[in-house]
Amino acid sequence: MGSSPTSGDSVPVSSTYFTYSGYSSLILAHIGLMTIAWFFVLPISVMLSVARSRLASATQIGFFGLNAIGLLVGTVYNANTPDLYENNLHHKFGWAITWVVLAQIIIGLLRLGTDGDKAEESHVEERLPFMSDGTRHMSGYQQMHPESLASMHRYSHDSGHGTESDSSRTSSLTGPHEEKDQENRHLEDQTHGYDAGSRKSRRLLVSPRLSRPLSSLLHKVLNEVLRVMILFYDAVDILILILGFVAILTGFITYGGVFSGSSIFNGLAHSVKGSIFFWYGLLTLSRWMGCFAEYGWAWNVRPPLGMVSARKARIPSAEFVESFVIFLYGSTNVFLEHLAAWGGAWTAEDLEHVSISVLFFGGGLAGMLVESKKIQDLLNASLLRWKSNVDHHRFEEQWALPKTYSSSMNPFPALIILLLGLMMSSHHQHSMVSTMVHKQWGTLFVGFALARAVTYILIYLSPPIAYFPLRPPSEIITSFCLISGGLIFIASNKDTVAAIERHDLNAMFIFTVTMGWTAFLMAWEIVVLAIKGWAVRRRCPDENAARSTLA
Repeated sequence: MGSSPTSGDSVPVSSTYFTYSGYSSLILAHIGLMTIAWFFVLPISVMLSVARSRLASATQIGFFGLNAIGLLVGTVYNANTPDLYENNLHHKFGWAITWVVLAQIIIGLLRLGTDGDKAEESHVEERLPFMSDGTRHMSGYQQMHPESLASMHRYSHDSGHGTESDSSRTSSLTGPHEEKDQENRHLEDQTHGYDAGSRKSRRLLVSPRLSRPLSSLLHKVLNEVLRVMILFYDAVDILILILGFVAILTGFITYGGVFSGSSIFNGLAHSVKGSIFFWYGLLTLSRWMGCFAEYGWAWNVRPPLGMVSARKARIPSAEFVESFVIFLYGSTNVFLEHLAAWGGAWTAEDLEHVSISVLFFGGGLAGMLVESKKIQDLLNASLLRWKSNVDHHRFEEQWALPKTYSSSMNPFPALIILLLGLMMSSHHQHSMVSTMVHKQWGTLFVGFALARAVTYILIYLSPPIAYFPLRPPSEIITSFCLISGGLIFIASNKDTVAAIERHDLNAMFIFTVTMGWTAFLMAWEIVVLAIKGWAVRRRCPDENAARSTLA
């Protein structure tokens, strides 16, 4: 995360913000404000934004206000304390994502104002390009129905009690072409609300030579800018929670003074890998609650094309994505296991880690092949040849696809994590505390694999038949094991374990604290997603009728 002013792999106790006693109230206020902003307010803001609620901008502004106060307190603290972690990532990253959030808030306010005028703008956009064409069409209509057009003019200018309109009176003094032009201009004035004095400027606006190319170019430019802004806004919605997690994690690293010198490689390895399992657990819990049901990821029947867009219909299964992530990790991490001792001799521990990467590479590849529909068709090719040689109508039931084909029951992701948990539970470490901490998250990963096996057994016995999420209870266990195991994985790095031992703590301290935070975090995620559902129902009140029908 940065270089320390001290030498060596570990930072002395006296040179960390955690042990620095000066202005402690300021740093505690900074931590408290940022926790409220990023942990409590931001998730609600994101869910309201995803639900396209008009309350999203208000919560975004509230989050930004809390974050700004926290930044101010942190700036005051940094100005009055020595730099105990030089060139740390937390300061730079915190400011960067603050500007990103500010840009999203501005775009959100612009969209909020635009939505209010959408109907009027749509009316104007539909009207302006057809002004000249409308005049031409009405001229043709006049030639066919002159009495109807004269009647329209009379209704516009008088009470209809036998008086003539201005254009009718002047028709006897002008030629037929001039009369037609006057009536066209008069009709144009009445339709668009222009007065006679603005006809010159109006002809300039409605000229096909100037209006159409300029308006078309302006329309294309504005549409492209709007498209980029909306893409940016939606991308921030997707990534901001992960970016906030990185900001909080780097804050703890800076506050504790860990990951300095060559220990940064060990710290990064544990932080990145543990964070993947942590977010994997949050994703699994959201799937259990019904998120991503349109992809068939909620252990439900995938909605067909027509009910969902073509893009969503092409999304692969959740098990394929899990296998791909495992494959990607194995294919890339195999080159990084020796990074901390680059240029030195390979050790048995390095070879063990590389073997784990190969396991992830092969297991992830096998999992993707199992999920491939093309591979499944090729595996059934020999059997399908028999179907053409027999009367398949006579044995229609035997040729029907098994019900289990509608659901994915790919054991490879769970198997890979099961083996990882078993290996880490018995992995030799430099101290007893480190060994116990590794055993904790290894055992939790084993628990994940066993719970996922229960899920597959339940699905095999009773495959999903509805678009609604199946919500197998075993998946709550899988998400709990992944979230808690990921957090302990992060904390099992060498610097954190050394700090635990230095403060006369043991492995059970990490375990109990993590279990408590995991349970609270899962409860908070359920509340946040329920708020999203409330916002969707509030925005679409017509769904209340459907809800009462389902009940």
